[in-house]
Amino acid sequence: MKTKQFLNALVFLFVLCAFTIPVHAGEVYKIGFSGAITGPTSDAGNPLSKGVEDWFKYVNDNKVLGDDKIDCTIRDDQYKTDVTKRNFEEYLDDGIVFYLNYSTGSTLGLKNDFEEEQMPVAPSSYHEGNLVDSNYIFIPVATYSENVVALAEYVVKNHKGSDMPKVAMFIHPSAFGRGPLEDTKKAIASGLKIEIVEVVEHGKDLDNSAMLKRLLSKGVQYVICHTVQSPVATMLKDAMRLGVQAKSFGENGKLTFLGAHYTGGSDLVALAGEAAEGFLWTCSYNLTSENNEKSKKQLALAKTYGRDEKAANSHNYAAGILQAQIPTQAIKMAKAEGLEVTPANLYKMLQKMNGKNAWDSFAAVGPVTYSNMERIGVDVVNIYKVDGGQFKAISSIQSEFMKKVRAKM
Repeated sequence: MKTKQFLNALVFLFVLCAFTIPVHAGEVYKIGFSGAITGPTSDAGNPLSKGVEDWFKYVNDNKVLGDDKIDCTIRDDQYKTDVTKRNFEEYLDDGIVFYLNYSTGSTLGLKNDFEEEQMPVAPSSYHEGNLVDSNYIFIPVATYSENVVALAEYVVKNHKGSDMPKVAMFIHPSAFGRGPLEDTKKAIASGLKIEIVEVVEHGKDLDNSAMLKRLLSKGVQYVICHTVQSPVATMLKDAMRLGVQAKSFGENGKLTFLGAHYTGGSDLVALAGEAAEGFLWTCSYNLTSENNEKSKKQLALAKTYGRDEKAANSHNYAAGILQAQIPTQAIKMAKAEGLEVTPANLYKMLQKMNGKNAWDSFAAVGPVTYSNMERIGVDVVNIYKVDGGQFKAISSIQSEFMKKVRAKM
């Protein structure tokens, strides 16, 4: 009888312990994203935020970090720097270990805050000026300046004739648009054989006919664009209507149109239609129109989380994925080294993200690397051309003249 009572007591203690001993559920790492989900530039910010959201869902659902999870709060700042600053301050109060920012204006505006808080940041802005007097901003891909200067180099290399190619710059009326212009001028001063005949800071013109005729009268053959898709689409349609759009690269008496990052993608084709044919575009993101193994992974992610076709095929969706992958990779490295996941340790991991720690993203066209001297992740761009209503890669390039420009800084 006593033996039976003893056994019953043991069973009771075992059951009691099973319900009272705490089970380790893993750590939760907080990250904040602030971006223009609505308002100006939401055509880019909305799909980008979906890429951020879906990647972190994937990380948690597939136990990429084991039992640990990432809790990313996503807030809409409508492209307003004061709202972005408030979001960032609230994220700090929440105990974030990494921050994802969006616009050029707010990245520049909060640069000192990032330094003071020693918070590692991956922005959606690829403005070269983000790196000036800054230690904590890690740009995901080649800067806008690298894209624009690479286009200028492509023009020089492929221009037919002995004369120096004459170009016009069609840019956004902001720091975002003007920064690459200044770096292109510095590249010219360093020996790039190209002539900038005119700079057009576009407004809200519904008709570019007079501007296009003026450029032709000045002997311009190439128009390099650094802005967003809608004004480029308007210009391309006007050029097609006037019959001044080149049928082949550098055609005499016609205009060949080229653009950087935010000027292209599937949204441009949707806006410009047939007028987009032949448009040349630089971007560091792998496009779903390439139909390769990388693009299949992007489309699979979008399908898993119920995204529509427009978002799934957007290079801005890919940009959000890569932006979210950067802190994920830093966290994986910290965990592998047995370090506590803190802003300071993630900053150290980013600086070691090279050599054997370099990694490849299905969203990008090249490996992601950082160091204590290098804070641009993917430094190669693809040159895409619209062919049959789709952007297809025709070459890959790394700007040689941007290296010269930076060496003089």
